Amino acid sequence: MAFDWSAFVSALFSASLFKGAAIALALTVLAHAVAIALSLPMAIALRGTNRTLKAATKVYVTLFRAVPILLLLLIIWNGLPQLSPIFREQWFTPFLAALIGLALTEAAYQVEINRAALGAVHHGQVDAGKALGFNRLQIFFLIQVPQAMRVALPPTVNEFITLLKATSIASVISLRELMTVTQQAVAFTYKYAEFYLAALIYYVAMVLLLMVVQAFYERRMSWIGR
Repeated sequence: MAFDWSAFVSALFSASLFKGAAIALALTVLAHAVAIALSLPMAIALRGTNRTLKAATKVYVTLFRAVPILLLLLIIWNGLPQLSPIFREQWFTPFLAALIGLALTEAAYQVEINRAALGAVHHGQVDAGKALGFNRLQIFFLIQVPQAMRVALPPTVNEFITLLKATSIASVISLRELMTVTQQAVAFTYKYAEFYLAALIYYVAMVLLLMVVQAFYERRMSWIGR
């Protein structure tokens, strides 16, 4: 069977695929934002002296790195409603379930990125902050975090790209992201190559956009710590 160019163009500019790509991107942005918010205090705990917090953080990181995302999503979407009726309400949507699962998993990887980035800030910078009369919070947010961000940016963007591709797994819980919409269209039209190629172009376009954003911010932040 020859490649159907008209079907490919129709798929590429279809509202359903565009909406699916937008949902995948929105899910990635929100999940990664939550993951960063969760991982920062855990990274601080790993660098701290409190043994209980360090042990709890290590357990978290080990657990969520070990559990496959597919299994975690199925536990959240199918398991939680069995444990509590509150998860059977309309507010508990596939998008929210996917957001929880992806954010918890991503946080386990982002912890190590943040820990390493904070560790890369020379201790002399902290001493300089103390000499200027800064308190601990000022030193952390005004000196350590900006310099750590420059170090953490490349691996963080790489994790963002990996997370974007991982959103396709959310199709197992009926989230109508890009891969779910593509699979449904393929099942209806049997145009495998055309719709899969259109989906591929969407993913490549989103990744290229992220790479452009990364390069822009790396140039903007290149002066920090120098």
